[in-house]
Amino acid sequence: MKRLAILASGRGSNFQAILDSIKAGKIKAKVAVLFSNNPNAKALERAKKEGISTECIDSKPYKNKRTEYDLKVMEVLHKYEVDYVLLAGYMRILSPTFVNAYKNRILNIHPSLLPAFPGINAQKQAFDYGVKFTGCTVHFVNNVVDGGPIITQTVVPVYENDTVETLTDRILKEEHKLYPEVVRLLIEGRLKVVGREVIILPPKR
Repeated sequence: MKRLAILASGRGSNFQAILDSIKAGKIKAKVAVLFSNNPNAKALERAKKEGISTECIDSKPYKNKRTEYDLKVMEVLHKYEVDYVLLAGYMRILSPTFVNAYKNRILNIHPSLLPAFPGINAQKQAFDYGVKFTGCTVHFVNNVVDGGPIITQTVVPVYENDTVETLTDRILKEEHKLYPEVVRLLIEGRLKVVGREVIILPPKR
């Protein structure tokens, strides 16, 4: 059974959505560890309640030492023998050392229709820009921030009476549906990367 590491910095709602899909038998994998760079992350509490191993290395002392920090994270992941890394609200940019070690084995979910509005506060970026549609994107991680090959996206409308908060909530609900589905495809070996394109293969017989 494939072993997953989930990296989270905040409340861990996408982690919970993935875990719930695993518990429902939709994803045939195991969360080997929930890792956080934030000692106060709610995701750590969620994982402990679920009986999942947790690890935390506070990233604050490693400001401007991205590679040094990531090498320590990689040591942790190696200990848990993880096959895939899932970023779920992980508020750090991964170093090339980390990305290259797990090439095409790191997924991220981003709250916009990439390549529009990369980086932080994507929901506010979209809201302030006045777009009529935004959404969420699951992509492989490469060495460009939010620039890896796109796997799939969900479109979310922006309504006239929206606030940043209501838009954010609507996007998050779609994230909770989309991310577990992509993880399932990953575990089933149905994602093939060809250059910038990700081909979703049919189910294996």
